[in-house]
Amino acid sequence: METIYFDNNATTAVEPEVLEAMLPYFKEGYGNPSSIHHKGGEVAAAIRKARQSLADLLGCDPSEVVYTSCGTESDNTALWSALRTQPGKRHLITSKVEHSAIINNVAFLKHQGYRVTEIGVNRSGLLDMDQLMASLTPDTALVSLLWANNETGVLFPIEEIAEICHDKGISFHTDAVQAVGKIPINLKNTKIDMLSLSGHKLHAPKGIGALYIRRGYKFAPFMIGGHQENGRRGGTENVPYIIGLGVACDLSQKRLPDENGRVRAMRDRLEEGLLTIASSMVNGDRVQRLPNTTNISFEYVEGESILFHLSHAGICASSGSACTSGSLEPSHVLRAMGVPFTAAHGSIRLSLSISNTDQEVDRALKIFPEVIEKLRKLSPFWKDGAPVLDNALLSCDSNSCQICS
Repeated sequence: METIYFDNNATTAVEPEVLEAMLPYFKEGYGNPSSIHHKGGEVAAAIRKARQSLADLLGCDPSEVVYTSCGTESDNTALWSALRTQPGKRHLITSKVEHSAIINNVAFLKHQGYRVTEIGVNRSGLLDMDQLMASLTPDTALVSLLWANNETGVLFPIEEIAEICHDKGISFHTDAVQAVGKIPINLKNTKIDMLSLSGHKLHAPKGIGALYIRRGYKFAPFMIGGHQENGRRGGTENVPYIIGLGVACDLSQKRLPDENGRVRAMRDRLEEGLLTIASSMVNGDRVQRLPNTTNISFEYVEGESILFHLSHAGICASSGSACTSGSLEPSHVLRAMGVPFTAAHGSIRLSLSISNTDQEVDRALKIFPEVIEKLRKLSPFWKDGAPVLDNALLSCDSNSCQICS
């Protein structure tokens, strides 16, 4: 049984060209790029080439790129730099649908006495711009927002928000881990101060990320050590992974038309087919979103059960409910969007890549209805082909939810 991998927002396969480019730097290309001899110089030159490739994908200058270990480190670096360079400011703004790298940081900062405003979203997952505008103050040290939501693929108007923050003298950071390589980005035309990315979301290996820092922006390093990255991130460079990320960026640049054309068409066909299943719905705006992502709820069944049966049939996907062991609390993203509990618990994220095929979509569209029908026969909320709960009367609230409580 061949695997259908529809979980590319979780991680992507390392492309053969990426691996091939990395391998020499595990063998003969072992020099330290800081060394002045020829072995070090050869490696330093390869890193410069890789940095240029990343800068080309982002539309920025290579000097504005700092390598990190992952997206989480990049997020932490951006957040803590903004606070350390502006010690007099005690207010942060983010959203209710951020990645845990930001959510858990701001939760910690609340306990340190910082004031945090979490901007809400509407039923489609779009940011409440009025609330954002009303929340900006002279005491705001940083606004940090996802460019693309990892669960729904919904895009925030990041370039517009960056302009607003810049005009008010407020630092702006975006976690673009899900956006880089999937949509065109040209940072030279924006007022974004800092941007985070992660290599394993665009067919590079896990363990390499980067932080864009706009030229002239006041910055304080998070990793303090040697002179690497122009003193902005200490530690000997992870050479093979930097090289791999550079090749992945070259490939992503070439494949952007395919990502926004063929991949989008496959996603749309998959989505339309799944919506023919009774009591199914798309979570998130269907226009302002990534080309590869759909989040679909199948009401009155559990997401984890769907995933188990899909995996048994060879399909890899993720549950939007993101439940933890011993808890049926659905994802914070879907709760913030006001998704009804009967739908939130049965949400599935499908995220495609350039490696997926129309044949895989066809196979998935055959398997999904069989899985949902089987599980609904076991559901206490579904009887004789119809729901036994009024979805309009119930919403997912951890204090009142009939499933969560």
